[in-house]
Parts: sequence; structure tokens; C-alpha cells
Amino acid sequence: MSRIEWPTLALVLGCLCVWAVATTWLAAFYLPLAVIVTALSIALFCSLQHEVIHGHPFRNQRANEALVFPTLCLVIPYQRFRDTHLAHHTDSLLTDPYDDPESNYLDGSDWETLPPLVQMILRANNTLLGRLILGPIVAQIAFMRDDWQQIRAGNRHVLKGWLWHLPSVSLVLAWVWVADMPIWAYLISAYLGLSILKIRTFLEHQAHARARGRTVIIEDRGLLAFLFLNNNLHVVHHMHPNVPWYRLPQLYFSNRARYLERNGGYLYRSYAEVFRRYFWRAKDPVAHPLWRR
Repeated sequence: MSRIEWPTLALVLGCLCVWAVATTWLAAFYLPLAVIVTALSIALFCSLQHEVIHGHPFRNQRANEALVFPTLCLVIPYQRFRDTHLAHHTDSLLTDPYDDPESNYLDGSDWETLPPLVQMILRANNTLLGRLILGPIVAQIAFMRDDWQQIRAGNRHVLKGWLWHLPSVSLVLAWVWVADMPIWAYLISAYLGLSILKIRTFLEHQAHARARGRTVIIEDRGLLAFLFLNNNLHVVHHMHPNVPWYRLPQLYFSNRARYLERNGGYLYRSYAEVFRRYFWRAKDPVAHPLWRR
């Protein structure tokens, strides 16, 4: 690959420009539209942070991380996102309630000890509608609870990730403070941006006896696929994590049968199909159906 991946670099700069215009000129012109555009740019920027985690667009990782230093979504420290996501790429542990940091499953014995109200919330969170409304706050509580436990246990690396988060989020809040978008409107945009990302993570992994059958393909080529930087072709990304986003579709469609054989046909034709099937009902139970302590 070339020393600089120009499509990714251009997209980072373009995304920041759209975000800046949305929080200033567009917010002064028509705030509801500004909230929507800001939310879309936040979702795209989080996907670009994912690209940076995997070594794009420069060969120098410090330069990559400097590009995405501002935490547009406000609540997820980049270093913690990086560390947990790289741990998630251990495919043999995918969906493990303990060792996969991005698993949405719980150990059955832990599930049985939860209060009825919490169980009700988590069941609702396993529908697509619930994931859109509740998903960001449910995931944030679990994420911060786990990190707090590690910090209390003396994990300085986790603490460092949160300390680095302070200047990055302060930079964003300082911009919003002087911009035309009210703080309350930006908070709504940030929540909506995280909610959009929950569409991608809703079913990208399933419980399966074999690791190769746990990762999805969604053959979508629309707006959501762009916002997710083709990470809907998720098994391709897991098999080739260092391939940039703009090469994933060609890689998949030129070897479609191979990838579908690889993941056992875990396939959806589009996000429209996902919405039709799971908007009102859960795809999975909260308790991992195959997990045994």
C-alpha cells in the first residue's frame, strides 16, 4: 500500500469540516437540520477512528491518532476504544461474555441474578428499536463500570486512557461553547451519532459453536454502509483487519462464495432487511445460549 491512503485522509478532513459547518453556520440557519448533520458526522468520525486503530491512513500510528484526537462523541476515550477493540479481534473469543469486550451477551448465571427491571431493559435493548433508544446509555454504563473496576484494581493503563480523554473532549466542548449550536443540542447529536452506530453492532456477531460462524455479512451499499465505512462486510474485516475501508467491497464481491462459506451463510441483503426483521423483536437472548461457565 502507498505511504498515505488519500481516500481516508480526505474523508477525515472532510468529516471534520462538515462537523464544523454543522455546529456553526448550519446551526445558526436551522438547528434541527444541524443536529442531524452533526450526528451523522459524529457517527462517521467514530468509524474513522476505527480505521485509525487498524493503522490508516499513515504508516506512522502517532500521526494517525493525532488526526482523530478530538472526541466528537464525548463519552468514549479513543485509547480505551482502541485497546478494547483490538482485544475484540481475537476471533476465538468472539461473543464470550467475559473475554470479548464488545460482546452483547451475558453469562446465564449472571443474567439470572439481575433484578427484573434490569432484565426488562436488557430484553428491550436486544430489539433494534431498543438498541437505538437505550443502546448508547446501556453500553456506556457497562463500559464505564468495567473500566472503573479496573482502575480501582490498580490498572494504570486504563486510567491513562481516561486521563488522555480529558483534553480531547475539552477541545470539542470548547469549540461547541463558542459555536452557534447550543450545548444541549450537541448532546442530542452525540447521542444520535452513537445510536446510529448501534445499528452496525446490533447483529454483527452471533453465538455460534465455531468462531468462523460468528461474524456477519450485510450486503448493503447505501448511506449506512458509508457511515460504517463498509464494516457491514464484517467477516471480511475480521479476516483482513489491515485492509482499508474502500477496498473491502471489491475484496468481498470478487470472492463472495468464499466469505459466505467461511461464515456459514450468516448473511443479510441490506439494513432494510435487518430493520424489517428485528425492529420490534429481539434477534438474540441476553444470556449467551451456548455459554457454559
